[in-house]
Amino acid sequence: MKYLDEYRDGEAASRMVDMIHRLAKRPWVIMEVCGGQTHTIVKYGIDELLPEEVTLVHGPGCPVCVTPLEMIDKALEIASRPDVIFTSFGDMLRVPGSKKDLFSVKSEGGDVRIVYSPLDALNVARNNPDKKVVFFAVGFETTAPANAMSVWQANKLGVKNFSILVSHVCVPPSMASILQSPHNRVQGFLGAGHVCAVMGWREYEPISARYKVPIVVTGFEPLDLLEGVYMAVKQLEEGRAEVENQYVRAVKRAGNTPAQKLILSVFEVADRKWRGIGIIPKSGYKLRYEYREHDAERIFEVDYIEAEESSICISGQVLKGLKKPHECPAFGKECTPERPLGATMVSSEGACAAYYNYGRYLKSAAVGGS
Repeated sequence: MKYLDEYRDGEAASRMVDMIHRLAKRPWVIMEVCGGQTHTIVKYGIDELLPEEVTLVHGPGCPVCVTPLEMIDKALEIASRPDVIFTSFGDMLRVPGSKKDLFSVKSEGGDVRIVYSPLDALNVARNNPDKKVVFFAVGFETTAPANAMSVWQANKLGVKNFSILVSHVCVPPSMASILQSPHNRVQGFLGAGHVCAVMGWREYEPISARYKVPIVVTGFEPLDLLEGVYMAVKQLEEGRAEVENQYVRAVKRAGNTPAQKLILSVFEVADRKWRGIGIIPKSGYKLRYEYREHDAERIFEVDYIEAEESSICISGQVLKGLKKPHECPAFGKECTPERPLGATMVSSEGACAAYYNYGRYLKSAAVGGS
């Protein structure tokens, strides 16, 4: 397939691996920020091909994973109401709340529907004027334009029964938060290519300069990631700290400016809580006051809901790059994709799910039993 097979070429990958082996002289820790990148790395064993000097750790790059537990509980509370049609992308339905998930609400009679776009949810609202239709707006900057468009359209068309439950977070502040931690071990980043396709990479330049870390905007195929690692290691070995773009076929420095304008016309920057990390200042979006009639949190008055995480789940440490999934004592035992304790196991982009689905838990079990 054009533009895909080229980035999965085994011989080209082997050459790139050899280049990284020759380049790396000192130990380096590099974090890939995107959950999609994590899955490619684990699926193709990219981390196992690298020299021992280069360690890849997995960051908070899965929006489902970093959605706070209380936000899931708020969704469950709203979806359980008889006058509500609750809509969401499919990956949120199995994310566990404190006691159950959205699939459970659906099985109990709640009207929970999977949609493929927030604009589909808006159409559901237009076709069901006697119901309150809510869309679960979870994501990074990548999904923000479509969510903003749905609210903008609802406001323009006068669709009063449509609202969104906002749990939008932004990537650059989370990277800065990781670097500020006293336990930080990250020395370079592979930036999330899809986020940068929308936002560009100008926001990353002050981070790279302040913390003296290379940031390489990287795609999602095996050769993308190997080239991104090579570029990051090259900077580290040369003592440079710059923002570079590996994903040239999809990303420009300025990003998609019309999409950015749409986002900021509907949303404003706000403090956000990240699951496993805590509150990061100015790290997400909330609806502007002008669009308060479409704010599900305000409409359904669910601000009172609070929740506590599982005491044995270490997803927070995984998201910060401090631990690998197989280092969790519950991994593959009490916690599996069928019985997840945390979102990093249930999400299709979660690091724990990647390790489980591609058999890494078998390796860790073999080591533990030897």
